[in-house]
Amino acid sequence: MTAQEKIRCDACPVMCYIAPGQTGACDRYANDAGRIVRTDPVLMLSHALRGSEKIIPFAAAEWQDGLVPVDTVVTGIGSGTTYPDYKPAPFIVSSQIDGAELVTVVTEAIFSYCGVKVKIDTDRHLGPEGAVIRVDGEPVGHVTTAEYGSQMLSLGGVHHLTGGSKGEGRITCAAMLALCNRDAVTLTIDGGSTVTVQAGQPPIVDGTPERRMRVGCGSATIGMFASQWQGLVDEVVVVDDHITGVVSEHQAGKVIGWPATGIRIKGHRSTPGRYFRVSDPGLGWGGTKLIDPLDILGPWNAAKGARPGLRLLMVSTTGEEYGYYILDASLIPQKHPLPPELEPSVKLIDENCEPSLCTVLFMGGAGGSLRAGVTKNPVRLTRSVQARETRLTCGGAECYVWPGGGITFMVDVLDLPPGSFGYVPTPALVAPLEFTLPRASYLRLGGHDEAIRSLPDILQNGGEYPTAAKLHPRGQG
Repeated sequence: MTAQEKIRCDACPVMCYIAPGQTGACDRYANDAGRIVRTDPVLMLSHALRGSEKIIPFAAAEWQDGLVPVDTVVTGIGSGTTYPDYKPAPFIVSSQIDGAELVTVVTEAIFSYCGVKVKIDTDRHLGPEGAVIRVDGEPVGHVTTAEYGSQMLSLGGVHHLTGGSKGEGRITCAAMLALCNRDAVTLTIDGGSTVTVQAGQPPIVDGTPERRMRVGCGSATIGMFASQWQGLVDEVVVVDDHITGVVSEHQAGKVIGWPATGIRIKGHRSTPGRYFRVSDPGLGWGGTKLIDPLDILGPWNAAKGARPGLRLLMVSTTGEEYGYYILDASLIPQKHPLPPELEPSVKLIDENCEPSLCTVLFMGGAGGSLRAGVTKNPVRLTRSVQARETRLTCGGAECYVWPGGGITFMVDVLDLPPGSFGYVPTPALVAPLEFTLPRASYLRLGGHDEAIRSLPDILQNGGEYPTAAKLHPRGQG
């Protein structure tokens, strides 16, 4: 074979034939004069900003005289993979920390079994639970449960990646890769909204950026702020898609001696002062379809306290919508300007609402044969991770490891350097992984002791697929 011939890359199951000077389908491996090389150098990280927990790229630490910071960490970003998995991981690094000898096994794992969990802070109704989520018309996930002030989405997974059409797998992989690398993706929900999602940014729902997540449901808002309204207004209704609160009926109002007002709410009464389903969900008041909040009021009951001149405040759970009304002689609410003395209470609701943001969590199962790149007896690695003897990180970031069988973990993509994730066109995502444990424990697991190398050796000579072991160029940010 000459340097001018195509050579086969075995870094993933696609097994590309790569011409000289060209990259494979993943853009991660190239043919450099007859050698397969990793196009991105392995990334070193350091907590070099003393007193800060922020991990920064090693080459941006401005170390002097070429000295490597003592807390330098080799990550899986740019390291290459163990595929095919009969061989040791690309980097198995020994280091001394506080007198203890540790081993860190570094690899880029290929994940067909992976997904993205998205938390969207909004009280807007995005779509029915279980509704299909699409990108460019292809199904990529579904809506899951609504949590307190947030809507959860589940994207990806092996069935979308490999169980449907080629278009579904390709688009699912591309959408997850973009989200994990902090890019914006527009999702369309069957029977619901179009939502643009980006890690660390406010969601854009049907073209409108969200500003706040709600302080709580209508009942919780009553509980928090009832005393703020006492003496300034005769009735308060906090409109909410889930639980609308009425202060005069609510236990919080009863405790502080709030008198009855004869108000009637159109909705399903739960416990006193708490009403479900006052409106269909939508983009109006408190995540409902309401444009005029008076639509949820029935006739006022004079026998139970309604009277001309009664003052009513209606407000949403974010404080963004509010209205002040006074009952006329016919006990019909008439709108008036909000009195100055009530303005602080409305602003207090707004102040207690946190910014609306999107959180993107990568979730993967680090099972299968990638563990063979760590130890000759893979199940021992699983048990060691579950026992917390082996510390699992993803691109240097802390992971949450799920209990139970296997190594199933989640990581916040904002904790990784930008551009940490890749893909292979099988299709599957590629994510960096690091397994760190005491050297003696590593050897007990059946680790590849012959492949252990020192950090200076790696800095000087690179890895299995020749790389410069320095700053990952996309790791700056």
